[in-house]
Amino acid sequence: MPLPHFLVIGAPKAGTTALHAALQQHPRLHLPQVKEPKFFLTDGPPPTRGGPGDAPTYREHVWRRQDYEALFAGAPPGTLLGEATPFYLYDLDAQRRIHTLIPHAKLIAILRDPVERAHSNWTHLWSAGLEPIGDVVRACADERRRIAAGWAHFWHYVSLGRYGEQLSHLYTLFPRDQVLVFRYRDLVDRPADTLDRICGFLGVERGLLTEVPRENVTAHPEGGGRHSLLSAAARAARVLPHGLERALNRRLEHLLQRRGNPRRPLTWEQRRALIPYFVEDVELLQRVTGADFSDWLQPRERSGGLVGVRPPGQRQSRNGRPKPL
Repeated sequence: MPLPHFLVIGAPKAGTTALHAALQQHPRLHLPQVKEPKFFLTDGPPPTRGGPGDAPTYREHVWRRQDYEALFAGAPPGTLLGEATPFYLYDLDAQRRIHTLIPHAKLIAILRDPVERAHSNWTHLWSAGLEPIGDVVRACADERRRIAAGWAHFWHYVSLGRYGEQLSHLYTLFPRDQVLVFRYRDLVDRPADTLDRICGFLGVERGLLTEVPRENVTAHPEGGGRHSLLSAAARAARVLPHGLERALNRRLEHLLQRRGNPRRPLTWEQRRALIPYFVEDVELLQRVTGADFSDWLQPRERSGGLVGVRPPGQRQSRNGRPKPL
């Protein structure tokens, strides 16, 4: 049975959903409809408990090898197989599992300003009714407690953005010519050039992909009594049987996000409070890559990425599931 030739390994909230959708359009590449199968995150069944909403997400892990290989079974002959699970870069055990099973795989890492990434991550969970803290700075300050309590990776707003540590470990396992690292802003500002760069790295024809679709655009519901009530219902719904939870959760997310504003940019006060979490790691990242990331420690003239009003009919992504037809 087949295994992937390449993986999009990170980072969360750095355009991996949009990149997955774009790469699916290339005739020489095959990515399954399930984005984020999360196969390499465990050696067996995933946990059953965690933070708000973690349990149903764990149930969506494709953790059995036969099920994982089945994702690629329908690929046309001669196509390169790939998948996108953006937690593989962060999870050092996942890096080791990848190296053990597919040591010659090519790996794609998208790095986003870690403060912006943390804010987008927080907004995603806030708009889903799962994040109980209505301020990104206070939520980041609560991270150590959440990790100690076993909350899943997606709650690790700060730690997910420590790319220097993650790449340092990755390069002990994989040669650099098997790893493509680029900035999220390249995907946003120069999509055609960036997609050509990715296709060249994978060894498939360039010039066929020119656009990155607007996928997983996050709304920003206002706080207040309505949001608190719907959020409490959304967190409670996650403990229901799977089919009932899924139906009720979709309805609650719709109600939460129906009046949501476009995602707000960070204020300078918020950004200044979060930058210290990343100073040492940005310095490490610069040593590891030889590239300049010092702008990540400065004020931003432009905040956000694929932001703005959500495209009509689009829902916030619940990765690990096929897209609805």
